[in-house]
Parts: sequence; C-alpha cells; structure tokens
Amino acid sequence: MAIKNIITEPNKILRQVSKPVEQVGKEEQNLMDDMLDTMYSAKGIGLAAIQIGVPKRIIVLDISDKEKKENKPMYFVNPVVKNKNSDLSTYEEGCLSVPNQFAEIDRPSNCEVEYLDYNGEKKLLKAEGLLSTCIQHEMDHLEGILFIDYLSKLKKSMIIKKLSKQKNKVDRIVV
Repeated sequence: MAIKNIITEPNKILRQVSKPVEQVGKEEQNLMDDMLDTMYSAKGIGLAAIQIGVPKRIIVLDISDKEKKENKPMYFVNPVVKNKNSDLSTYEEGCLSVPNQFAEIDRPSNCEVEYLDYNGEKKLLKAEGLLSTCIQHEMDHLEGILFIDYLSKLKKSMIIKKLSKQKNKVDRIVV
C-alpha cells in the first residue's frame, strides 16, 4: 500500500470521464488500498481514483467518527445512482483536489446507489445525509465534475485563480 499524489485543480485530468472497471481483481483491490491510504493521509473522507490520476470508476469513502479512531472504509466500483429524492440537504463541501476551499452545496438528501464492493460483489445501498452527499460528490469526480462547478461563474473563477497562484509558487526552504 502506498500514498499517492493527489491531483489538484486546475488540471485537465480531473475533467476526464472515468472508464468502467471490467472486473474487480487484485490490481483494483491494490488501487483501492492505495486510495484509502492516500485519503487517510490527507485527512479526507472520500477519494475518487481520477484524483490520483487513474481514470477508473472507483471511489472510496470513510465517514466514520474520527474521535473513535476506528476506520470503516467503504468501496464503490462502477457506482450508479438509482434514485435520488427531491428533498435537498446542504453541506459545506471541500475537496482534496481543491485544497483549502469550501462552499455550501445543495444535493439530494437521499439516494440509492448500485455498485460492486471490494470483492466485486454487486450491492445496493440506501444512503442519506452526509453519506449521500459524499457518494454524490465522489461520483461527480467520475464524470469530470468538481464541487466548484456548482458555484457561480465568478466564485468558481476566483477559486481557480487562487489555486493556480498556489501551484505556481516555488517551494521555499530555510536551511
């Protein structure tokens, strides 16, 4: 297992549509393990494979209570939302690919998602609240969509400009 680099906006890789996984094998399981290590290291609660440069329809999540120091990872391969309700819930979202930026985003409060788990078994999950929001946020990555795409054009361009400046700064060290 390894910690991978997380790609940050602006980067055209993040705008790619991810490809379906043919079958869940050892390679995909290793990828999911690496994704979890990467996500935990970055103190995130969700990560899509495209965020580490792998255009596969795979996401990992862990919304367990960090105070209890007990990880409860969830793995979603080829996830498809079957139903979304019309009631919206609002969460302040952030993203490991859009560092230090947050915005309130409205999403359906409940959804059903069909997917393959870590072992390639077909599952159906009824998600609500934070879990529903996280699944939808990560699934957006599979379509090349970032949470900032839900913001006004002005807010989005301000965030991208700020991120571009941060990327262009030379690393400084004090010896």
